[in-house]
Formats: sequence, structure tokens, C-alpha cells
Amino acid sequence: MPATTIPSTDIDPYTDDSILSPYEDYRRLRDLGPVVWLEAHQVFAVARYREVYDALHDHTTFSSASGVGLTETLNKAQKGSSFTSDPPYHGYVRGLVARHLKPKALEQFHDYIEGWATRLVDELIEKGEFDAVTDFAQAFPLAVVPDLLGWPIEEGKERLLEWATAGFNAFGPLNERTQRGFPLLKEMSEFLERMSVPGNLRPGSWGAQLVSDAKEGKIEEYLLPGLLGDFLAPSMDTSVSALSSMLWLLGTHQDQWEQLRAEPARIPQAFNEILRIESPLRGFTRLVTRERELGGVRLDPESRVLLLYGSANRDERQWKDPETFDIDRPGVTQHIGFGHGIHGCVGQALSRLEGHSLLKALAGRVTSIEVGEPTWRLHNTIRGIASLPVTLRT
Repeated sequence: MPATTIPSTDIDPYTDDSILSPYEDYRRLRDLGPVVWLEAHQVFAVARYREVYDALHDHTTFSSASGVGLTETLNKAQKGSSFTSDPPYHGYVRGLVARHLKPKALEQFHDYIEGWATRLVDELIEKGEFDAVTDFAQAFPLAVVPDLLGWPIEEGKERLLEWATAGFNAFGPLNERTQRGFPLLKEMSEFLERMSVPGNLRPGSWGAQLVSDAKEGKIEEYLLPGLLGDFLAPSMDTSVSALSSMLWLLGTHQDQWEQLRAEPARIPQAFNEILRIESPLRGFTRLVTRERELGGVRLDPESRVLLLYGSANRDERQWKDPETFDIDRPGVTQHIGFGHGIHGCVGQALSRLEGHSLLKALAGRVTSIEVGEPTWRLHNTIRGIASLPVTLRT
């Protein structure tokens, strides 16, 4: 049990109600203290910005090597990826994926991705009303990411989103959402094993280069399925969340949209504010390796702490008027919508390139974004919209 000085609560951020409308529970957790004991899951929750940020930047104490989910059995099954590892191994395996996903490496794909963005926006203007999730936020990464990774057209593409969804759900509690994804995770594992065989990925693609490196002895072959999976999840679900939230926020803030159209140079700032106020990642856990104070609270070794990114990004102690969407927000680059530190989302540069390209295409053609009421998604780890009617006016 935790020390008695740490407040305890029956708040459960994984109930359906809390997932669909999380921000009041987040505020209550922040108000209780810098570290709070969650009775429902027998872990500590960290909901304030400063403490979440500090923990993310102390990977020696707040370790990922024992998994970053709530369920220990699933944590053991997920060990070994760049996501669930510590240095020096982490730097090695992450580097194999990150070499393709760094901003400089992506420069050669700017025209390709911007071209896709322009075509998609033109199609959706012509279509009239469409769904922000299936027709926009999912359609764009599905058009871009499988091609870059070299997936065979006839296999796997239609399942990528379902596999990514199941993978992220498994970082939460062992609830129905997590268990429903087990067959999908098995299916994904079998597919990644097949894609690890030379010749099954398109020559010249990112995935094919990994397979070639393994064949030449540059990397261990047993790492291939996990590395291909490291490409998949960070490049899909977080992007879908950010892109659908983007349309909803700009559609409900016409004044902000008009500012952005008038000054497209604000696009990177605006996209950061979207990531802050509707953070794609709800949070992950870490295992404490040694006694450490966090926010003045002592944590003992072997404690597991849940770092709530979505709460930290709306912390009144860090942000002025945090509930307000403001594309001119000072200091917004310090948000942790994609995590932070050495475990910051490896695919975030690609997500930014996708978001910036779509905003550029929209700003050049669309005078107003009309949106209906969003239906929010029930997911353990990803905060996102399930459906949202949209019409683009030129």
C-alpha cells in the first residue's frame, strides 16, 4: 500500500463515462495532489503537467523496460520493442525505425504527402458532407503509410487500423476492450512474421530495408516483426486522432480558422495547440526503479505510476485558460500530446507532416469547416472521435 500521505481515490479513468468525457476526472485528480493512488487499478496516477514532464525526462527512475501498460501479464508479452525498453537497448532498436521518421529523413516525401493532401481535400469538397474519421483522418494515413512501409496492396492494408487499435488498447486494464483485441493481435503478429520474409515487402520501401538489413546481418532477424510493428502503431492511431480532432476544433472555432487561412505560417503552432487540447495519447505507465520524490511525494521502488498526458496538457498550473482552444497560445510547443523525452512518439514527425500538409491544402481552398456533433471513441489509450459529419465550404 502507498504511504498514507498520498491521497487515495475511487476515480477510474477507464470507465466508459470517463473515457467519453475525461476532463472533469482529470481536474479532480490534479486537485487531489501531484500523485494520487487509484484504488480501481492499484497504481499511482500522476495528472499534473510538471510531474508528468519530470517523470518522462527521468527514464532511469521511471522505467519502460517492464512495460508501459496497466496489466502485468500484457506488459511481459510486449517487452522488447523500442516502446517498452530502456537505454542502451532502447536507443538501438528505436534508431532502426527513427532513421526513416526523423524530420530530415522525411523531407524527400514532402511533395508526395502534400500531393495526397491536396487530392483528398479536393475529393471531399466535391463529395459534400463526409465523415471526419473514415473519409479524412483514416483515409489519409491509410493512403500514405502502407506505401512508405511497403505493405503488399492485396494484403493487410484494410486491417492496419484494427491492429493498431488492438495494440494500443492492450496498454490499458484487462477489460472487455483489451480482451476483444486479442484475436486481432494474434492476426497482426502472424502478418508481421510473413512480412519479415525477404521479398514480401515492396523493394525500396522502409520495411524492405529493415528486412534487407537483417538478411545482411546488420540487425538481428528476430527483431524484425517487432520493428515493423513499431512502424505501424505510431504512424496510424495517433494520426487518426489528431486529424479528426483538427477538423472538429477548427469547425467549432471559425475565428481561429479565419486567422489560420490569413496566415498559413501559423499552421505548425495551430497543430501543436490541437495536440495539446485533444491529446491523442491518454497516458502510459512506468515502473519506479529506485526511491524518488515526485512533486514532493516519495515513491518507493517497484511502484507503478500512470502518467496522464491528456490531463497534464490541460493543467491550470502550466497553461493559462487551458480549456480554451487558442492557436496563438504561448509555449504550446511544450505540450506532451505525443509524450516527451526519449520515448516521445517515434512517428510524430510523420504525423506533423500529415497534419501540416492537410491544413495547408484546406487553407488554400476552404473558407469554412462546418461540423455536426462528434461521437467520441471508447478506447483505453487513444483519445479520439469515432464519427463526425463535416462539410467543407469554398
